[in-house]
Amino acid sequence: MEAAPLHEVTQLLIAWRNGDRAAFDQLIPLVESDLRRLARVRLKGERRDHTLQPAALVNETYLRLINEKAVDWQDRAHFFAIASDRMRDILVDYARRRARAKRGGQTIRISLTDADHFASEPLPEIIAVDEALKTLTAADARQGRIVVLRYFGGLTEDEIAAVLNLSARTVRREWKSARAWLYSQLRAPVG
Repeated sequence: MEAAPLHEVTQLLIAWRNGDRAAFDQLIPLVESDLRRLARVRLKGERRDHTLQPAALVNETYLRLINEKAVDWQDRAHFFAIASDRMRDILVDYARRRARAKRGGQTIRISLTDADHFASEPLPEIIAVDEALKTLTAADARQGRIVVLRYFGGLTEDEIAAVLNLSARTVRREWKSARAWLYSQLRAPVG
């Protein structure tokens, strides 16, 4: 994520935060290629027949960002951290809507005594990651934030360190710990 000069993006973010709507319009061309790359990376792990394309994910992210009112934009890394949060929200919402659509319309009524014979369909991976991430964040908010910035935001350890005001060494250690915990949660048998 090095396409746009850091100071130019930061200046536009501050102007946007201060109410300059035109600053957002100037910001978009500077960050668009990075957001598209981030969207491609995010969608790469999705199923092959995923109907959400990188351009649509970026556009939806723009729509959510333009409505951000309470964000105290600080710098470029902070912008990508928030953008990655919005992409994550979009992908999780998309997966949940798809799962609901699969279950809807074909409702079968069964008694509670017969319910244990029917296995529920496993959650799509993005929803499982989101649920595990919520659990991690409840236990350790900083590790949860690092995972979001790294996994969903594509930020480097140095960029995460700048956003969270930590040392890169601390970020590296926390990332390693959080990754191990998430791996154990996502590999645990569902029962």
